[in-house]
Amino acid sequence: MQLSSQGALHDEIDFEFLGNLSGDPYIVHTNIFTQGKVNREQQFYVCFMVDNIPLRVFDKNEAIGVPFPNSQAMRVYSSIWNADNWATQGGRVKTDCTKAHFTASYKNFNANACVWSSNNTSSCGSNTNSMTSTATWMNRQLYVKRLKWVQKNAHNYCTDFKRFPQGLTPECNQSSLH
Repeated sequence: MQLSSQGALHDEIDFEFLGNLSGDPYIVHTNIFTQGKVNREQQFYVCFMVDNIPLRVFDKNEAIGVPFPNSQAMRVYSSIWNADNWATQGGRVKTDCTKAHFTASYKNFNANACVWSSNNTSSCGSNTNSMTSTATWMNRQLYVKRLKWVQKNAHNYCTDFKRFPQGLTPECNQSSLH
């Protein structure tokens, strides 16, 4: 599933269910593009029983030069595509096209979103970062503990020194919730 604006400098938030070998756990790959910039990927093993455990946080860090996807209207997209050259265990597991026709569906899908007007203003106002507001929806300490447990499950761009030997992005050093 993808939330995306249009154009070369687009904002985009992806949730992708990656393939697997039969019997292996499914992986959710998440990615955030801001102003056309990518490389903010995380992967999680999913057990489909979330129990109020957060799966992804991208803090608003514009003060340190990290773009935040809040200045463009976005739409929700959903598709099925073959990414077996990288997505399934680094490309080791290939898609078996003899098992096609592949389908995906969403049931009882709800989205809580800001509405953009024709003059490019949002109904959310200026403070949309729920984790830094004084009225957080969950105890922050418990939230951080649960998120750290989830992040140990697969891949996090903020701990991928092999892929980014030149250094991690600024928000990786800033927040406990990357």
